[in-house]
Amino acid sequence: MRRKASLVLLAFAVFFAALSPLMRWYAFPRLAKIPPSQYQDMVLEAKNATLLDYTTMKSKKVDKVSIVQTLKGNVKEAEKVKESTGRDVVVWDTLSYVADPKGKMVSQIPERYIFDAHTQEPVNAPGEHVDGDKVRREGIEYKWPFLTEKRDYEYYDFQARTTAPIHYKGTRTVRGLETYYFEQDIPWTKVKVPKKLPVGATPEMVEQAGMERWYSTKRMFWVDPVTGAPVDGQELHKEEMRWTGKPDKKPLTAFAGHVKMRPDFQDATVELVKSQRQLVLALTSYLPWGFLVLGALLLALSLTLEARGRRPGPGIRAEEPESDPVPV
Repeated sequence: MRRKASLVLLAFAVFFAALSPLMRWYAFPRLAKIPPSQYQDMVLEAKNATLLDYTTMKSKKVDKVSIVQTLKGNVKEAEKVKESTGRDVVVWDTLSYVADPKGKMVSQIPERYIFDAHTQEPVNAPGEHVDGDKVRREGIEYKWPFLTEKRDYEYYDFQARTTAPIHYKGTRTVRGLETYYFEQDIPWTKVKVPKKLPVGATPEMVEQAGMERWYSTKRMFWVDPVTGAPVDGQELHKEEMRWTGKPDKKPLTAFAGHVKMRPDFQDATVELVKSQRQLVLALTSYLPWGFLVLGALLLALSLTLEARGRRPGPGIRAEEPESDPVPV
């Protein structure tokens, strides 16, 4: 009976020991994915900012500039891309909407961002764009990969339409959560004028006025290393309208301010990340290590039962060998 129980325990020990790496290296890449229908919005603010008044073409100080970012999963487009590429992808239709203190639109830039649902690597496919202009992204945007590493990443800047390194700068604690801190500096770069501006202004009108748009920013992210989701983001953002061919003429500040995530959205993001990170940890740490430990315990118990089954039972004595007769 003990021998049968030992064999059963040995079979379970082998099963759980084999399940441990399968959970980490097979199940995790297939189960940990961004849902294609995800919707998310975020509000960032720049207080005491400088903003260009397009009616007077003069820069002025304002109490607050709001930036509303929305990310909406496009399921139908994701299915089309999967049919053509064979990869599970997420298609985000995003919008960055900048508003003045009265809530009036300052500019808005739509995007379509296509990326791998698990690795977050960009997937170049038809329909990818920034403000209606066809682009080909290289590098992550908005989100880091699951199990973010302590290293630099390539990050895509939708304003400059270029990819540049975003540097790992150490760990920081945000709302009790340990995060990885990243920085990216974009030097002054000539960029396209948004196609939607206030008071009916257009890029063509700006060009006819003899002006061009320049942009610079210092981008900062605090990223949860388990889910790869930023729990805080800030920018030291600057935009200027410079006079074409007139370097000595003073440029107009279109926008300048320290952009920060609004506290209520930051709190909501941290709570969401704390719940989601448990699912990722279960697939990458809790279950693999738990199965491995369980397999080791079952193996030890199986060997113990096997050893006991080979011992003589209580009250049973081994037969003594017959001795040779003693000569008389």
